Amino acid sequence: MINIDGSMGEGGGQVLRTSLALSMITGQPVRIENIRAKRPKPGLLRQHLTSVEAACAVCDGQAVGMSLGSSKIDFKPGPIKGGTYHFAIGTAGSTTLVLQTVLPALMIASEPSTLTITGGTHNPHAPSVCFLTHAFLPILQKMGPKVRVHLDRHGFYPAGGGKIRIDIEPVNRLIPIELVEAQPVVGSQAIATISGLDVSIATRELNTVAGMLGWSDDQLQIEQIQSSACAGNVLTLTVKRENITEVFTGFGSRGVSAERVASNAARDVEQYLASGVPVWEHLADQLMIPMALAGAGAYQTGSLSEHALTNAMVIEAFGHHKVHHKSEGNRSLITTSTP
Repeated sequence: MINIDGSMGEGGGQVLRTSLALSMITGQPVRIENIRAKRPKPGLLRQHLTSVEAACAVCDGQAVGMSLGSSKIDFKPGPIKGGTYHFAIGTAGSTTLVLQTVLPALMIASEPSTLTITGGTHNPHAPSVCFLTHAFLPILQKMGPKVRVHLDRHGFYPAGGGKIRIDIEPVNRLIPIELVEAQPVVGSQAIATISGLDVSIATRELNTVAGMLGWSDDQLQIEQIQSSACAGNVLTLTVKRENITEVFTGFGSRGVSAERVASNAARDVEQYLASGVPVWEHLADQLMIPMALAGAGAYQTGSLSEHALTNAMVIEAFGHHKVHHKSEGNRSLITTSTP
């Protein structure tokens, strides 16, 4: 059994999700202790419990310690099996993070899968559905698997109530790729999404983006949502290069002006464009497991976050994959290999 200390590195839920994913893929049982030890509310929250339940479902796995607030679980995987699954978080917990737990296993399963996950779709502490659709999944498709995410209903914090459907066409083996050069930008777009709020909020966000980034009116779009369970606002900025698309997100919240939401997201875009690297922080995190499973490949990003460094530590703890990182100034080159 592999023993994982959930307090390592950034000590959050990513340790749990990566551990479950690699346990399913390698067939090695895992014990995870001190789960989310460095978070204000340690232990399993509803979203994390749903991730464990999902892992059990897709591989006939067995788990001990599955209760809200639990700081320790033992997980024993069985054979990965594609199929049709439905997972309900029951809160505004992130649907994309539940998907993150089971996708690595299902994209190398022996048959296709269709998943339905209900909960939060736009959560400030998780990748948005737009990020998956435009940034992560196109790269994953270059590695072989075809994954399509359908956003049926938006789910904003705190009510949740969102719904996504995912179709997964797996492959036997992932194809290594390299993303080490930032090729020219070929397109940019800003979409301000609002639900149950005055449209002026979206207009102010887009005006701020246009002023900071110099984007024209045809690059700015307002999206009004009618079917969400509660009011919400998200600003999505997309930068498309010839070889990669990056997505930057700003989330509206009570007491934070539209101008601040937009300026924070626009500054992230400015930093990305000035860095000269193709892959930015959040995508660097997401690519680590697929690259490790491919057994080779490389990508260049900015300074590695503690989140990414922690992910690398968990991957290497299972003994099947190596993650190497070489930093020079504000750039980091990530390569993967098999021992």
